[in-house]
Amino acid sequence: MVSFGEKRGAFLAPGLKRLQDIQEEIFRQLQLLIPADVTLHDVFASSVRGSPLLRMDVLERHRYTQFIRLTYAFPSGEADKYAPDAHIRLYRDARMAEVTSFNPEQGFRRSAHPWYPRRPLMQRCWRQNLALDKWLGYLLQQGHSVDTMRPVETCADDRAAAPEPVSAM
Repeated sequence: MVSFGEKRGAFLAPGLKRLQDIQEEIFRQLQLLIPADVTLHDVFASSVRGSPLLRMDVLERHRYTQFIRLTYAFPSGEADKYAPDAHIRLYRDARMAEVTSFNPEQGFRRSAHPWYPRRPLMQRCWRQNLALDKWLGYLLQQGHSVDTMRPVETCADDRAAAPEPVSAM
C-alpha cells in the first residue's frame, strides 16, 4: 500500500549517526589542510594555480577545540570579498568537525534554542555539513594541502598578503 503522508528518501531527516560520519570525514579532510604550526599563527593562506586564494583564520583556540574560518578571498577594491564563508568548530578529542555557519554574521544570530523545532535544525545542520564536506573534497582536488597552506602576516588594513601560487600536482 502506498502512503502519501509518509516522506522517504531526500525529504526524510538524516540520522544522527550519518551526520556524525560526515563530521568525522570533515575532520579528516581538515587535517589534510591545517598545517602543524597552526598554534603559532592566526592567519593562513593557500594559493594554487587555477584556484582563488584560500584563507584560513583561527578564531579561537581551546584545549580540545578550535574555531576556524575557511573561505575564498576575492580582491575587490578596498576590502576583500569572502565566499563561501564557512565557520567550523573542530573537536580534537572527538576527532570531529562541524560547520556552524556559512555567513560572516555567524556570531550574532541565534541558530538553535531548546524551543526551536528539532527537524528543521537537524536538516539545516545536515545540509551545511554535507556542503562543507563536498567543498573540502573540491579544495583537496584542486591541490590545496598542508604544503600549500602558509602563515600570512596581516597588514594594517587587515588584508592578508597572498603567498605565491604553488603548482598543483
